[in-house]
Amino acid sequence: MRYLLLPFMGAAFLVPVAFAQGTPPLSAPPAAQAPERSSLGVGQLSLRQAIEQALAHHPELAVANAEVDALGGASLQARARPNPELAFTQEGTKSPSRTTTVQINQPIELGGKRQARMTAAESAAELARADLSARRHAIAAAVVTAFFDVLTIQERLRLAEAALELSQRSSLATSHRVKAGKLSPVEETKAKVAEANVRIELAQARSESSAARARLASAMGSPLGPLVLEGRLDDLPPIQNYEGFQAQLDRSPALQRAEMEVRRRKALTAVENARRISDITVSLGAKRDQEQGRTQAVIGLSIPLPLFDRNEGNILEALKREDKARLELASTRVQLESEAIQARERLSSARAEAQSLAADVVPGAQSAYDAATKGFELGKFSFLEALDAQRTLLQARSQYLKALAEAHRANAELNRILGTDALTRAR
Repeated sequence: MRYLLLPFMGAAFLVPVAFAQGTPPLSAPPAAQAPERSSLGVGQLSLRQAIEQALAHHPELAVANAEVDALGGASLQARARPNPELAFTQEGTKSPSRTTTVQINQPIELGGKRQARMTAAESAAELARADLSARRHAIAAAVVTAFFDVLTIQERLRLAEAALELSQRSSLATSHRVKAGKLSPVEETKAKVAEANVRIELAQARSESSAARARLASAMGSPLGPLVLEGRLDDLPPIQNYEGFQAQLDRSPALQRAEMEVRRRKALTAVENARRISDITVSLGAKRDQEQGRTQAVIGLSIPLPLFDRNEGNILEALKREDKARLELASTRVQLESEAIQARERLSSARAEAQSLAADVVPGAQSAYDAATKGFELGKFSFLEALDAQRTLLQARSQYLKALAEAHRANAELNRILGTDALTRAR
């Protein structure tokens, strides 16, 4: 009869790598298992490489860079002065009596229009550079989130594959014992149901793996290829002290952008105020009188009279938009502080959960699993007790993976809000 127990005993002692004693580091598979080298020239992809790839080739950054270049041209144009005008006037058509006047008209801007225009253009260019910086931080955060999502799914796949192998051996062992009359056919049905559930979990993990790799490729802005990710999920990000957190929040990209928008609106208000003052046009030329046979100098001065259009509507609009920008700055400050605090609390909570699971829950589940398999070998525990211990260990490991993934997601979101350079933290 003992040979009937051998298959299940083998299954009981089949402890996969993911279930090794204690809580080993969660990392990518060894390089020996890496697929063929991709177009990037490496078989593995680190987080630093993924971020550098995204910052170098992401299409959204190319669009933002194009906007910065375009506004550089606008700044160049803002420095230009008005062109002079060449005017020609002829009085009469008969040669002996006609009078011909040739003159140059030069508009002269008053009220500081040129300086105000240059300041407004530079403010717009500065805002575009701030948008580019914020976009870089957002893309880096998206890459970090997607990278660790893929690592998490890789670990889930290992767990599911190991669980499927164990379930298949358990089903086979149960089937032999049912045939030998040692177990009820109901137990075989339960074993098959458990195996089917594990197969569903494995299929879901494989589907999620493809989706996660697609999200990472989208975040990087280029195809991922058959690369194996190199990283450790259990390398938890640190939590900054409160003083450093507040200082970084004041320098966050979104807040700086809102402040730049206020400055840009003030510059546009100055432009509209300057337009209220009329420009003058100075004319200088010569007038030839054919009948009298003489040439006279022509000097002129033209000044518009601001009787009907004093630019009041544009000034009012600019002032109201300036007020709106200040209100948006205050709103952005409150919103960012709320989002940053929530992300920091999520990171703190996920770190505490992961550390607790690693220190107590997973080792406890591992110990219970080892005891159940040993007890089943000695005939002290039933198959269902051993199966329940296996399920508890799987759940503990899955919960540990979720906590690690949540910690990295919260840290990526916090870095995006605060504008922390992801490359300085990535290996």
